[in-house]
Amino acid sequence: MEKKTFRDYLYLGITLVAVIATCILIGFGFQHWEGIAAFLSKLVAVTSPFIYGAVLAYLVSPAYNRVQEGVCRLFGSRTKKAGGRAIRTISKMIATIVSLVLVIAIVGSVVALILPQLIESIRKIYESLPQYWYNINDAIEQKLMNNPDLEQSVKTQLSNAYERFRLWGEDYLRGLDMSKITDLISQFSTGILGILVEIKNWLIGLIVMVYLLNLKEILSAQAKKVIYSIFSTKTANAIVEEFHYVDRVFGGFIVGKILDSVIIGILCFLLMTIFSMPYPMLLSAIIGVTNVIPFFGPFIGAIPTAILVLLVSPIKCLWFLGLILLLQQFDGNILGPKILGDSTGLPSFWVMFAIIFFGGFFGFVGMIIGVPLFAVIANLIKRVVHHWLKNKGLPVETDKYIHLKRIDEETGETISKKND
Repeated sequence: MEKKTFRDYLYLGITLVAVIATCILIGFGFQHWEGIAAFLSKLVAVTSPFIYGAVLAYLVSPAYNRVQEGVCRLFGSRTKKAGGRAIRTISKMIATIVSLVLVIAIVGSVVALILPQLIESIRKIYESLPQYWYNINDAIEQKLMNNPDLEQSVKTQLSNAYERFRLWGEDYLRGLDMSKITDLISQFSTGILGILVEIKNWLIGLIVMVYLLNLKEILSAQAKKVIYSIFSTKTANAIVEEFHYVDRVFGGFIVGKILDSVIIGILCFLLMTIFSMPYPMLLSAIIGVTNVIPFFGPFIGAIPTAILVLLVSPIKCLWFLGLILLLQQFDGNILGPKILGDSTGLPSFWVMFAIIFFGGFFGFVGMIIGVPLFAVIANLIKRVVHHWLKNKGLPVETDKYIHLKRIDEETGETISKKND
């Protein structure tokens, strides 16, 4: 038996202390979860402008880099006597201006083109509610005319529901006193204040985006200096390589998924317009936004939009579902793979798991970032496992463990069940 050295016992003791400390921290977190959640919520609220700015900088970074590289090549070829620092300064200024114009143009287009049509669609839905109610009753009469008892029962239940809703509205309006009016004014003021705070955060976020775009190389270099100062060169190289992988996965997936969803939204709007579907902008906006969510996105978007079309015309609803099915097949088999490729490398099962797991904790945002985040975690676990296996002289190929019965302790060879 190999005799353990003092270093072995020291590492064992440090590991034991770390495990105990981690368990204590986890227990403390469960006991004081409400306070921790409140602190994290406050922290997110305070740092929102920097979070928005970082997100914008990350999304606009590919365009910024392309413009900067193009300007450097252009000025470098035409003014060969000019200093390299001056060229870089000019390229950064032009790239920053282009990035700001791009963000403002996208936001302005959404506000100027899409938002009014969305509001108009919602207004039309509200005005058409009585007609929808008549259509539902008429459809019930047509479908259940041969079964008058069932028809009367269904219509009675619907009428009762409608009457309860109407009476609730009348009672609420009749019962408004000064305290309730004050509460409504307070809630309205709070909502307006929240909107103004969000606008302020996004405006500050634009300024933060400009700083981060121009300082990203320096900040990256400073982070690498810290990593190489703390860890050994081998470990630091692995950490830096892992961050490069994180950037490739998140950048390739999120930016690609947003581009893919924008294209799907535009195609959906064209199809809705060609086939004279109701509320084309509203339907296309819902389909485009929910398409950002992998796997479940098409289903999440199709359900409410199909209900809206069904209220107008059951026949058009069938046509709508057929068009959405064709559109999603095009996205899943042609457009999506063309834009995204295999950016995460996750099997379908783990994609579904990541969406459900992170969506349960972080909602809509978790459903979007869950897939690339889980891909990063899975890749990190795989690298650690492969490193440990190599240190033990064991194979890292998954195929060799499928029918594994045991591993020879002396030779390290895998013994399969098929060889018995």
